[in-house]
Amino acid sequence: MTMQSDLKEDAVDTYETLVEGQEPDQFGIAAAIDKFVKTVGHTVMFANLILIAAIVLQVAMRYILNVNYPMLDELQWHLYGLVTMFGISYALVTDSHVRVDLLHMQMSRRSQRTVEILGMVLLVTPFIYLMIDQGADYFWESYRVNERSASATGLPFRWAFKAIIPLSFIMLALAVAARVLHDLHALWTRGSEEREGRSIFLVIVPFMAAMAVAWALKFTVETTEEMMVIGMFMTFIGLLFTGFPVAWTLAGTGMVFCTAAYLFDNDLMLWTGLESTFTGLDYLTLGAVVNRVYATMSNAVLVALPMFIFMGLMLDESGVAERLMTAMTRLFGTVRGGLAITVTLIGIVLAASTGIVGASVVLLGVLSLPTMMENKYSKSLATGTIAASGTLGILIPPSIMLVIMADQMALSVGDLFMAAMLPGVLLGTLYLLYIFIVAQVSKSSAPVPEGAKRPDWDAVKEVLLAVVPPLGLILAVLGSIFAGICTPTEASGIGAAGATLLALIYRKLTLQKVWNVMKATFNSTAYIFAIFLGATVFSFVLRELGGDEFIEHLISSTGFGANGTIIFILFICFLLGFFLDWIEITLIVLPLMGPVVSGLGLDIPGYGVIDEPALIWFVILVAVTLQTSFLTPPVGFSLFYLKGVCPPSIKLTDIYKGVVPFVLLQLLCLALVFVIPSLATWLPSIAF
Repeated sequence: MTMQSDLKEDAVDTYETLVEGQEPDQFGIAAAIDKFVKTVGHTVMFANLILIAAIVLQVAMRYILNVNYPMLDELQWHLYGLVTMFGISYALVTDSHVRVDLLHMQMSRRSQRTVEILGMVLLVTPFIYLMIDQGADYFWESYRVNERSASATGLPFRWAFKAIIPLSFIMLALAVAARVLHDLHALWTRGSEEREGRSIFLVIVPFMAAMAVAWALKFTVETTEEMMVIGMFMTFIGLLFTGFPVAWTLAGTGMVFCTAAYLFDNDLMLWTGLESTFTGLDYLTLGAVVNRVYATMSNAVLVALPMFIFMGLMLDESGVAERLMTAMTRLFGTVRGGLAITVTLIGIVLAASTGIVGASVVLLGVLSLPTMMENKYSKSLATGTIAASGTLGILIPPSIMLVIMADQMALSVGDLFMAAMLPGVLLGTLYLLYIFIVAQVSKSSAPVPEGAKRPDWDAVKEVLLAVVPPLGLILAVLGSIFAGICTPTEASGIGAAGATLLALIYRKLTLQKVWNVMKATFNSTAYIFAIFLGATVFSFVLRELGGDEFIEHLISSTGFGANGTIIFILFICFLLGFFLDWIEITLIVLPLMGPVVSGLGLDIPGYGVIDEPALIWFVILVAVTLQTSFLTPPVGFSLFYLKGVCPPSIKLTDIYKGVVPFVLLQLLCLALVFVIPSLATWLPSIAF
């Protein structure tokens, strides 16, 4: 067990290294700013513990004392707003952001620093100025009228919560200044030492190619607004290849095209040969983004996001996976392919209890890969099984992706959780069948471990003792949602508290582990929320340009029919998954497709009780499709998480070969859900 604990710590360290990236070169005042931002972050992250306590207290008071306090409900989203808004600065100084590394990794460190300086100055700084300036006005107006809660028993001083917006962006401005100072100092003092690698022209080529495509497409559109919509998407894609963080690329692109729209509105772009526009976009119009940011901060549904992340990470720390691995290996030891089957079953359990893909893949890799290699498993089968099993958490509820999808599509989180249950279990079952068949057909790929003993009743008892606690927690979380006892937000808080209790029972809970979980939760929530902010600016400008109507017209004019249109949209999501993370696709693409799907008149069974059966079915189809984004090269995150813990003998090509069959199985699952919509709509219907 000591060895397993060491492996567990290695897994957590590896995951944190992959998430946090590299610390910048330390330099004078910039280092002092970094320390200040981190100190504030380390203080604010304790709000997540208060949030868990507030949720548990709210549920207890409702069912034990039969009372309900709106103050506790409002406190929850106040704490969520505090954590997320101040977390974005912390994420910046620790480099905890999603980026497209395809070309970025090949550039010299000098070129990377140049890209970062240009991005911070040209893309991030205007956005920060907007949020500080308009956010201060937004706060002052609230303070002037002494805005309070709409409930008499709610929290007073609503204006204090709105003050978080300008204050958090002032701290973000400090973090940006620190990053720029670090980079300038390094370029000045270490410029000649950092030239190894490709030059910045490596990313200029794809950017210019994207601009050329946008310019060529101008002959296919009728208005300047449509041309700007195309240009906006192509600029975003081109900037992604620079490796600049996705969140700030989205925000910066929105700012740039708001400026362009203002110039076109005022006849200052006639030299381009394009007609003037009447978008109404200008600085004050864009200031409406502040209100949208406030709505995101105070979104009760999104409060579940840090809670489910905390629950997953704490369960990983509790030692559940090690106990399951030991017990199930003993149970399936004499079955050909038993180790791979064990990994998949543990992946399913972790998916239904954690949903943290990076941590799950790393943990499964550390715990199982050495044993599988020792028993002469095929490298491709071993790595493919681990990578695919670790990604199940993004589909099987409670899934943070489904929480965000529900928010973006104005659907019930509980309905999406129930709708995803059968497709998730189906996908896991397909994995198990594939492994079993491969093990029987190609016996050298998954041999029976030498010296394996036949399972006995003690082995069965050991598995039950290992499985019952996490399954009990899963039942408490999902069962309370499905039965209508708790809202998804309340269930997430109960799950976070339950995972902590489980770690305590297993004697795995230490102050250091609590600190690690809080820090990882803070980081993960922050970089996801940063993408929310960027997507808010991007989508606001896109809609003001008429982008939603243009895209709806573009898709409906393909003439593919209802089913053909759905297949076309899923194909686009599949292709985007090769280059984008699920977060960007969920926040940018999915909301644009909602009105298109609603207007197709699809006859999807709702059994007379589901309000939007077609939309629920479509969202689950997209969710299954986005499973592939974790496994498809060149930027499949699971592939690189796994590569980080693989021995040198396993190459990236082995991992690529291993995931191909599992991607095909994901597409098979997608086809089954498409052909049999009741796989997604039946379970939500009986819950009513």
